[in-house]
Amino acid sequence: MTRKLAYRNLPQLFLRAREELLCHFRPIITHFGLTEQQWRILRAIGEYDQLEPREICEICQILSPSLTGVLSRMEDMGLVTRTRMEEDQRRVIVRMTPKAEKLVAELGPLIVEQYKVIEQAFGPELIHELYVVLDKVIAAERGPIPQVKLPPRKNWIADES
Repeated sequence: MTRKLAYRNLPQLFLRAREELLCHFRPIITHFGLTEQQWRILRAIGEYDQLEPREICEICQILSPSLTGVLSRMEDMGLVTRTRMEEDQRRVIVRMTPKAEKLVAELGPLIVEQYKVIEQAFGPELIHELYVVLDKVIAAERGPIPQVKLPPRKNWIADES
């Protein structure tokens, strides 16, 4: 007899919703030779003019080890520059190059147009509701959510029983 869990898989639903939306933007992004991560980085830098890598990680939801490789490839492509800050040589500033600025100027309006198409398809009310609910989830004022108590660690993979 199989027992079902009491809750739907919320993270899986978020991933499915993300994919449902992203599949409408991916063809635009790849048409310009970018990956989704590269576009998120360019979009973020475009909004803030310059960012430190830790800020890019936070804004773009990219893990630091991944970001290092992505920024290296973007630098090789001539899309970003990384320069050390004069006042603190440990800190780095990432900026777009003129080439990237031209790319964003051409790609950006297509992304905006696609947003309008999506809003038309889903309806502005649903899109507004999504923004409101997601903003609430992200900005919820609460203390830390406690973790459930875990049983003693067991090697489930190696255990044959």
